[in-house]
Amino acid sequence: MNKVPDGFESLPDDLPIPIDDGACDHLLNMKLPDLPLRSTSREKVNLASIINRVVLYCYPMTGVPGIALPDGWDDIPGARGCTPQSLAYREHHDEIETLGANVFGISTQSTDYQFEMVGRLRLPYQVLSDHQLEFASALNIPTFSVEGKTLMKRVTLIANDGSIEAVHYPIFPSDTDPHWVIQFLTNNPLVK
Repeated sequence: MNKVPDGFESLPDDLPIPIDDGACDHLLNMKLPDLPLRSTSREKVNLASIINRVVLYCYPMTGVPGIALPDGWDDIPGARGCTPQSLAYREHHDEIETLGANVFGISTQSTDYQFEMVGRLRLPYQVLSDHQLEFASALNIPTFSVEGKTLMKRVTLIANDGSIEAVHYPIFPSDTDPHWVIQFLTNNPLVK
């Protein structure tokens, strides 16, 4: 039976830790695909055309309070923690922007689903929908399937002028991801 969590804002203590299976080793120095994606801004965003730095965190799916997570969700290494990750990016958004990067989230969920989540969590950045897996396929982002849905594994990309310059994978716990981003941006400032 599916467990309906009391809230999605915290992580259980006993989650399995994902291992580095090498599934993202190919991403460094790749170009972001020239692909317009639907955004929670209700416009399309083409990450490949953004000048300067982009932080893109790919995540499986966010839950909705009161609705059960997929059966066995907490047993899938790296699956749980999308809301804590998004909230951590909300808390560090201004700092990341000050370091010269735009933050985006991306999942395979629909824009309508994401729009509700962005409003509920008060996220100050856009979330993109890759519901047809075009972005994930173009970069060969690792995925997994649950209850008939194909979802992206959690990976964060930092790109500069459309070229991936840093990859964070695996990410655990999910809410520490912005700290890795801040450290990279601080240690690798853009020269103007």
